[in-house]
Amino acid sequence: MAAFVEHLLHAYGYAAIVAVIALENVGLPLPGETILISSAVFAAATHQLNPVGIVVAGAVAAFGGSMAGFAIGRCGERRVVHRFGRYLRLDERDLRLGRYLFRRFGGRVVFLARFVAFLRSVAGLLAGANAMPWRRFVIASAFGALVWSATFGFAAYALGRRVEVLSVRAGVVVGTLVVLVAIGGFLLLRKNRARLQVEADRSGSS
Repeated sequence: MAAFVEHLLHAYGYAAIVAVIALENVGLPLPGETILISSAVFAAATHQLNPVGIVVAGAVAAFGGSMAGFAIGRCGERRVVHRFGRYLRLDERDLRLGRYLFRRFGGRVVFLARFVAFLRSVAGLLAGANAMPWRRFVIASAFGALVWSATFGFAAYALGRRVEVLSVRAGVVVGTLVVLVAIGGFLLLRKNRARLQVEADRSGSS
């Protein structure tokens, strides 16, 4: 993987960074974080790329990809969510509840998802499918993309190859915390589901 990424950077430079990160944020299983870190390490070793250019390219690509994912999720919500929701035992009230929760807490979800590989790929799609207000999504996605790109890009450039090991460890820690929070959130949602559904109905979510 490292050799392939280095080949991409040699051949295409910033275009490779933009393409991989953007497509990952649309929902494809591509190594966006890997190419961001590798490009910064590559820049530190060869000086063929500029670290500021890498961070800007990463942030723009992440934001653009997530916006595309959001649009896909929003356009396909009626067709996909409603069609397959019954197979997951989700009725119309459950779907309204999902939209209500994304409207209340979606900004935090979108920002934190930026730092977890799988969630980063699907956050835009989920936000769109759950009808998160687009202005809130734009703010959370843009801020998250900039913080994520700057954090990993500048850290990788400063620390060199050592950051790859640190990134793996940090990813494990963050991933574990996200799983624990998700479990806690699921249990809390299950306990308060009826009350939240009443709130969702009153809020006019549709």
